[in-house]
Amino acid sequence: MPERRPFVRLPTDVFPVNYGLCLKPDLIDFTFEGKLEAAVEVTQATNQIVMNCADIDIITASFGPEGGEEISATGFNYQNEDEKVTLSFPSTLQKGSGTLKIDFVGELNDKMKGFYRSKYATPTGEIRYAAVTQFEATDARRAFPCWDEPAIKATFDITLIVPKDRVALSNMNVIDRKPYPDDDSLVEVKFATTPIMSTYLVAFVIGEYDFVESQSSDGVTVRVYTPIGKSEQGKFALEVATKTLPFYKDYFNVPYPLPKIDLIAIADFAAGAMENWGLVTYRETALLIDPKNSCSSSRQWVALVVGHELAHQWFGNLVTMEWWTHLWLNEGFASWIEYLCVDHCFPEYDIWTQFVSADYTRALDLDALDNSHPIEVNVGHPSEVDEIFDAISYSKGASVIRMLHNYIGDEDFRKGMNAYLTKFQHKNASTEDLWDCLEQASKKPIAAVMRSWTKQMGFPIIFVDQEQQGEDRVLKISQRKFCASGPHNGCALSSGESCPNWMVPISICTSEDPSCTKLNVLLDNPETTVTISNIGPDQWVKINPGTVGFYRIHYSSAMLESLLPGIRDLTLQPVDRLGLQNDLFSLSRAGMISTVEVLKVMEAFVNEPNYTVWSDLSCNLGVLSSLLSHTDFHEELQEFIRDLFTPIGQKLGWDSKEGEGHLDALLRGLVLGKLGKAGHKPTLEEARRRFKDHVDGRQILSADLRSPVYLTVLKHGDNATLDTMLKLHKQADMQEEKNRIERVLGAISSPELIQKVLNFALSDEVRPQDTVSVIGGVAGSSKQGRKAAWKFVKDNWEELHNRYQGGFLISRLIKLSVDGFAVDKMAAEVKSFFESHHAPAAERTVQQCCENILLNAAWLKRDADDIHQYLLQRKAPPSTLSV
Repeated sequence: MPERRPFVRLPTDVFPVNYGLCLKPDLIDFTFEGKLEAAVEVTQATNQIVMNCADIDIITASFGPEGGEEISATGFNYQNEDEKVTLSFPSTLQKGSGTLKIDFVGELNDKMKGFYRSKYATPTGEIRYAAVTQFEATDARRAFPCWDEPAIKATFDITLIVPKDRVALSNMNVIDRKPYPDDDSLVEVKFATTPIMSTYLVAFVIGEYDFVESQSSDGVTVRVYTPIGKSEQGKFALEVATKTLPFYKDYFNVPYPLPKIDLIAIADFAAGAMENWGLVTYRETALLIDPKNSCSSSRQWVALVVGHELAHQWFGNLVTMEWWTHLWLNEGFASWIEYLCVDHCFPEYDIWTQFVSADYTRALDLDALDNSHPIEVNVGHPSEVDEIFDAISYSKGASVIRMLHNYIGDEDFRKGMNAYLTKFQHKNASTEDLWDCLEQASKKPIAAVMRSWTKQMGFPIIFVDQEQQGEDRVLKISQRKFCASGPHNGCALSSGESCPNWMVPISICTSEDPSCTKLNVLLDNPETTVTISNIGPDQWVKINPGTVGFYRIHYSSAMLESLLPGIRDLTLQPVDRLGLQNDLFSLSRAGMISTVEVLKVMEAFVNEPNYTVWSDLSCNLGVLSSLLSHTDFHEELQEFIRDLFTPIGQKLGWDSKEGEGHLDALLRGLVLGKLGKAGHKPTLEEARRRFKDHVDGRQILSADLRSPVYLTVLKHGDNATLDTMLKLHKQADMQEEKNRIERVLGAISSPELIQKVLNFALSDEVRPQDTVSVIGGVAGSSKQGRKAAWKFVKDNWEELHNRYQGGFLISRLIKLSVDGFAVDKMAAEVKSFFESHHAPAAERTVQQCCENILLNAAWLKRDADDIHQYLLQRKAPPSTLSV
């Protein structure tokens, strides 16, 4: 691994109080001119000013002390490696206030970071460019020289000089718009002064947009900006935003601090969305909903992303992390509360159960690896920040906050949150500051409990055994670090170190009332004994009801046996049926139980009505299917999947029924897609019939059926099918539909068509941020696809790496391309490729992928034969021997 460069934060002898910033972008030549007039404080005499600056050329710079002579800078020394510039002055700048003036030029890059250009087509098909920003984490310095660290807050007065037929937006409302003296095709747009804020939250957009507008009940103007002619598609997000702002205001008991908020859809956008204060930017698919062409899962995603970004307006923007080390606090918190908010707006989504499948189990999987990292990572150099925009910061962060909220209780949690936001508003805070406020509000040892979850990597596996003693049940509970590689190495620690311990809030329920906690204990030792009184021998006991605690559970076999009927007869809550199955699946991957045991448990889900439970089951079967694609009995598993999903598929049918809701639509899509992919004949025939009607325009497929139908016909399709899909892609007016097609193209089976799809991924037809999902779709679809996608990534590495310039899209690409391999030598190949092709932002991802490949290989060696035997004997006719 290359040595990390020593990193030094900016000196503190000069700091900004206000940035007066005027920018004039050129949407034809892709350059911009800028003028900065910053009010600064000199805290100790110096003859130089050090600022952040990247890809910017300074033309002139001067410093005017208050009431004194202006001094011109005589030298600009750029340290490109460190993205800094040092301005040298011929005489000393004395302590006190002054004005720093800088004239500079820069480029509107095409890297989706800093001040960049985004390509779009007008309704008549003409290609044009918008100028937009993405500054988090450290790219404001690409738009103007600044003190680009989250703790160096200032106010901003922004002016944009733009073509008069374009929309110009920034964090604040427009206060003046007048013709530009030197050119009558331009206007000068001036925005109100911002509150004191961090540079990474500054934003501006110049382009052509329509909007829809509303007012929240507390008087904030909310607008959703959409591509021209698509304002209709902003209505759903507008409705969510206007409901959400008052919800957060009440929850935090702190009003939204700006007069307006804009939500805007950007064509080329690397992330899902970005919480710039008062001007939130989104991918089109994370904001736009078309009543006719958007599926239920898109609505849900838009609702969650809007909830997430609006939460940041308080938590992140009003109170900001002191340094990137505390990024998790921003992201983990917003990733938790987005669910609270969607649950408030759309109770019918049963969104908290979905949280467990989408965030909680994902985080457990990643965090069981030796190459995971603690929630809180000491970040030095900004290039290390990109690495931690991952499932640990977001999903584990959200999961431990959910556990904390449950441990504290809602009322005290809100009290603590309000104290935190009030005490630190317009300032910066660290993780410890939040714990202090929550501790004071709840009188519980929050800092001590949480330290064990944020400062150390991983999580415990809880072992449980029980004994009936008269009317009492005695539970023996112990904890140990859970490792994806299994228990054989005890703990992967050097000798002499003890096993890590957690402070684990453990709740327990019984079959008397599965939804109600009977007992809470805080396990702060390696083991403990707990007695539950008044419980008969025939009652079961379940640990972690609601699947809230962040740990895996290993029950004794007798306890597990007593719980399994609760899956079949649905007496266990859905979230606990899901959690039980998910724990067993990951124990089988870790070699602590046989995979056959899990397949037997999966068969008990035949009466399962709940979408999220099926979704998690389906996901795990997908992992298994990918693993077994390395064997010659892959088809036997497909048969198992067909058998498991057929009853629910028949019950649901193809068409929605009277009175069905959001979750029924999601379940139907999931089940039909699973059956179609596994080659279930009747599903395949019906999918082909409906696909033909759709293409011929006889009967357009409902949005919720499109993904499963597209996937099914492609998986079992030929060249003509692929051509038809590419034609649909070209005709699609909506990004959501284009993405829907892009994600399933990889399902095609023949090698030369797989190649065609990979080439398509890098074509102009696919937006840069979506190339990743096309390649990922190929890698995830088949053994053939996996090989081809990895070769393609290697062959096109320069272009791909250049396209994403570090950034977390490169990590995602690597993970999607190689995670599915299950042969030891592939891990070595991946490792050696990235030793000669550095991707600093993805170093940890590469290590995690190599570890996953080795784990897959070990799993396959260990269990393949048993699985094969089980799948064969499932089909064998029952023995004819009479007993």
